[in-house]
Amino acid sequence: MFGYVRAIPGKEPIFMIKVSVYRGDLSLIDRGYTDEEGRYEVEIPEGESVTVRFDTHHSLTNAEEWHPSVVANVTADNAAPLDRYLVRRGQDSDEASSMDALNGYLAAAASSDIEADAQYAPTAVRRLSMLKQPSRALQGLQEGLIQHFREQT
Repeated sequence: MFGYVRAIPGKEPIFMIKVSVYRGDLSLIDRGYTDEEGRYEVEIPEGESVTVRFDTHHSLTNAEEWHPSVVANVTADNAAPLDRYLVRRGQDSDEASSMDALNGYLAAAASSDIEADAQYAPTAVRRLSMLKQPSRALQGLQEGLIQHFREQT
């Protein structure tokens, strides 16, 4: 599977975004990072339905710069790219982008490889705190995720 990760709204490529691919039970299959052109490539069994999370890594210089994104139930394909657009921390976004970011944090909270990485939680709290939500429902989800990640630190 391959694709490009770019910024909302300018569509500039984003370097060093971690792309993690999971099975339905959220066990990790593979992970890779975007290059200078925002391109990534990961190895997964062809035809398998997967969940793909796009996020930063706590050890990189962009650790707090971007909100995550997730795509669930995607069928692996090496012919068509899976492109994603991420919202920069502190930037206003529309409701769909806010929901996508929250889903990215939710996937991080649920996946076993993140729970083992206690250094992710503080960056998640700081990024989530800067995400402006356009509705009460999304604010409630955001508050729950912030609480979850605070408990991980």
